Amino acid sequence: MTLIAGPADASPELDDQRITAVDPLISPALLRQEHPMNPAVAKTVAHGRSAAADILAGRDDRLLIVVGPCSVHDPDAALDYARRLARHAAVVQDEVHVVMRVYFEKPRTTLGWKGLINDPDLDGSFAVNKGLRAARRLLLDIGALGLPVGCEFLDPITPQFIADAVSWGSIGARTAASQVHRQLCSALSMPVGIKNSTEGDVQVAVDATRAAAASHVFSGVTADGLAALLTTAGNEDCHVILRGTSGGPNYDAATVSDVLARLRAAGLPERVVVDASHGNSGKDHELQAAVIAELADRIAAGERGIVGLMLESFLAAGRQDLALGEADSLAYGRSITDACLDWPTTEALLDRLAAAVRTNRR
Repeated sequence: MTLIAGPADASPELDDQRITAVDPLISPALLRQEHPMNPAVAKTVAHGRSAAADILAGRDDRLLIVVGPCSVHDPDAALDYARRLARHAAVVQDEVHVVMRVYFEKPRTTLGWKGLINDPDLDGSFAVNKGLRAARRLLLDIGALGLPVGCEFLDPITPQFIADAVSWGSIGARTAASQVHRQLCSALSMPVGIKNSTEGDVQVAVDATRAAAASHVFSGVTADGLAALLTTAGNEDCHVILRGTSGGPNYDAATVSDVLARLRAAGLPERVVVDASHGNSGKDHELQAAVIAELADRIAAGERGIVGLMLESFLAAGRQDLALGEADSLAYGRSITDACLDWPTTEALLDRLAAAVRTNRR
């Protein structure tokens, strides 16, 4: 009888030919034990999720506004920004539901810094366990301010470490067509926005939204870090994000109307969120303000279907280059990835959007 060789019998010439190191990863359960969720933060997360879901479903006529740094590289500066945003979110809470953008994973077209979780020391050392701890600690600190947060999910394992502290999620343009990420969306416990592709394919986001609303069975990890088969119920709170294209913007009224028709044809709720950055502003951070101003006017005039907006904003305007290992030389509160609006401009835009909602109601 011929037996199939088990792992202990595997030939070293066949396995791990391109693996140069294997390091232990902290388990999600242990990380959650180190940085536990307290009742006050849990209340913030739950309220953030339910408010976003109500806006998406049309039960709440406010706007969903996701605003914050392109990608967090300095937790202290991010918390400084969060304090300011929390104070102003309370001022405009009757018109807009503010969710702070707190992105820890940076998808790269080619190469570059991969985000706080992957490289928290900004030096190429990839201290992932340290990054996971820093990320979860920051989410809990922001939640303690009463401010819900939104994260992009790139690695399908990462949510087990931080998703309980997240009120809104997103899937980026580079992963919208990925079956792995569509299955992940169907399992997540919060509303998730899915972006059109970088080339401008909106149908890929519509298809992903439809797929995420369905039940799936796929392999994943448990809170203890063990491999398991996961069965999902589907996520009815997924939605399309228009983020522009490599050739220009796609937030014009005709495109929005076309997307709503595509959603209707797919049997999905007719709602979109518009990202004012990326292709919609040509990655010019200052043009984000013009995009928001135009959309505010259209919302004030009664345009339907746009239920939320996204913008990239930090303490200081613009961006700066990162030299690995020279984090101490970075300017405080300025992005090291995509350029962002500064805080005073952001504050004024939130006020303008709140005014648009008030006008729309009248």
